[in-house]
Amino acid sequence: MSLFIENISKSFGAVQALKDISFTLKKGEVVGLLGPNGAGKSTLMKILTGFYREWDGKGTFFDKDLKKERLEIQKEIGYLTENNPLYPEMYVKEYLLYVSGLYRLQNPPVEELLKQTGLLEYQNKKIEILSKGYKQRVGLAAALIHNPKFIILDEPTTGLDPNQLVEIRKLIRELGKDKTVLLSTHILQEIDALCDRVLIINKGRIVLDENLEILRKDQNQIIEVSFDFRIETEALNRIVGVSKVKNTHDFDYEIHVTGKQDLRPAIFDFAHDNGLKILKLQLKNESLEQLFTSLTA
Repeated sequence: MSLFIENISKSFGAVQALKDISFTLKKGEVVGLLGPNGAGKSTLMKILTGFYREWDGKGTFFDKDLKKERLEIQKEIGYLTENNPLYPEMYVKEYLLYVSGLYRLQNPPVEELLKQTGLLEYQNKKIEILSKGYKQRVGLAAALIHNPKFIILDEPTTGLDPNQLVEIRKLIRELGKDKTVLLSTHILQEIDALCDRVLIINKGRIVLDENLEILRKDQNQIIEVSFDFRIETEALNRIVGVSKVKNTHDFDYEIHVTGKQDLRPAIFDFAHDNGLKILKLQLKNESLEQLFTSLTA
């Protein structure tokens, strides 16, 4: 196991933020940490990164004790915080070299990371002029500069446009092939699109730890799609296999499907044939939404 957490609890005065949290994380998986505001997600991440030193329970990271060998473990962790603090006056490459200096790296893989995160053509631009999406890339590159074994991402896709969202998702999936990734978010669609497994935390306790494939098994297929133009729901209803269509907001539609066939290619063909651009196209995990609502209500 990459990470083993057993009976972790954390209190702030009379307030108990975490209550007997236990779970494991494996190398090569992307695990989503999901929960409402105030559930304990931030407290848990601050324990895992070593920010909080005082807590009850046991934690091991690749057989190292999270309490006794905190500094050694921190060298193996890459952390992208929600607010992504950067030095806006610095140039992209300059900033990455600065971060590598903090880690005392002799040969930092700056050029490789610039390519991996799509920042190569922006390396000589100041961070302050970059879009939200490219600032996220800079923060992610900084979190990866020391080749960590364990990556913690706190709301990594917040504020991204659809194109940036696709690219960041692709990068996170690539990272999950040979590293351990813990992704914290309040957006269920991000969990469904990116993760192998989900942990739901509520009121300081883990209330669900499940593989997403198991949650998808036998569920009704629902596809969420957004076009660049409003269309009549009757047109989508004529696609073979569609049982019901709901216009959820403006150009957003929820398509219910009969059977288990993946109708996303058919919807793509529908858009092409009708001169429409698809802004979003993804399966909706109805089971996950129902579980989240029932477990956190």
